[in-house]
Amino acid sequence: MLVAHGRGSDPAHSGWLRQFSNADGSNASCAGAFVTGDHYVGKHGRSMRLHGLDPTNDQALARAIVVHAAPYVSEAMARDHGKVGRSQGCFTLTHADLAPVLDRLGDGRFLYSDRI
Repeated sequence: MLVAHGRGSDPAHSGWLRQFSNADGSNASCAGAFVTGDHYVGKHGRSMRLHGLDPTNDQALARAIVVHAAPYVSEAMARDHGKVGRSQGCFTLTHADLAPVLDRLGDGRFLYSDRI
């Protein structure tokens, strides 16, 4: 699945994550273990809150790092531009992938983020 990383993690928009940050205002993705929280409907539609469990992501809830969909993540964008857009640190999916992911994760599930 396509998942956007934060624009603060890829300042040059190369398509490759360069750094993580847990700092408010960094617009970067943060690394580590998360537990999934409740679903809600926000400015990006159906979304899921995330609670960071590590010192590298313990500000996720305060930073509003969530799982949501956005039009800047799509197969067409990846094909045409060789990369997708960037989030403000959220786990951003295609609209087609959002419902199955949120249904599968549910509340209280483990999610881990890191560079491979």
